[in-house]
Amino acid sequence: MKRQLQVWMFVLMLGLTASPIVAVAGVGNEQLLKKAKELMVSYRDSEALAMYEEVLQVAPDNYTALCNASFLNCRIGERVTDEGTKIAFYLKGKEYASRAYELKPEDAESNYVMAVSLGAMAMVSGPKQRLAGITQMKSFLDAAIANNKEHAGVWHLLGRWYFKMANLNFAEATAAKMFFGGVCGEATNEEAASALQTAIKYNPMNIQYYYDLATVYKELKSKEYCTETLKQAIALDVTTKDEMELARRCKIMLQEYSK
Repeated sequence: MKRQLQVWMFVLMLGLTASPIVAVAGVGNEQLLKKAKELMVSYRDSEALAMYEEVLQVAPDNYTALCNASFLNCRIGERVTDEGTKIAFYLKGKEYASRAYELKPEDAESNYVMAVSLGAMAMVSGPKQRLAGITQMKSFLDAAIANNKEHAGVWHLLGRWYFKMANLNFAEATAAKMFFGGVCGEATNEEAASALQTAIKYNPMNIQYYYDLATVYKELKSKEYCTETLKQAIALDVTTKDEMELARRCKIMLQEYSK
């Protein structure tokens, strides 16, 4: 009887200590996620990614960490010059995106990072694979917008998608027709401009959106809209290295248009 009592006391102690340990871990994850988000917004991508991956070590199915780790791998990979390292980042981004999508296939964020990772991998693939990846992006972008019509990042990527598909070179257009039945009929520069305008509507502080919109207007030979967009971009308060580089490009484009 005494032995049984000791066993039950031990089991009870385990039960009493288990909950606080889980709670502390949960609180720790929330703090890491909050700090990682702050770093991500400040473009301190490597530090933010390390924190998200720290969360994933103890919580492999943390949806927020999976989505943001995917996005950061693609954003970091875009800056890397070594192609092998770039591809490694993109593959990791695709892996995280796929895991997030399995958890929440209808959510805007998982569809968004799937589209981002597909686009990233497309840029380092051969012509056929590149077109396949770009084509696959559209369904994820449509699903993301269906879930959240105010997701600025999705509208921005959709604008880029329209612009890319509307300006395929002859070889790409031929391949698209041969392998995928042609280019999507709605892929026009006007649709690209409209999507980018919507991205700016929901996030008017992102200079990348203005730069991309000005590029589309330049392709459309719309000098008035292009110069106005560039002036708006230059007026933004930029602080990070990436933002300042975009501001510099906007000033150069504006000077060229003002001649």
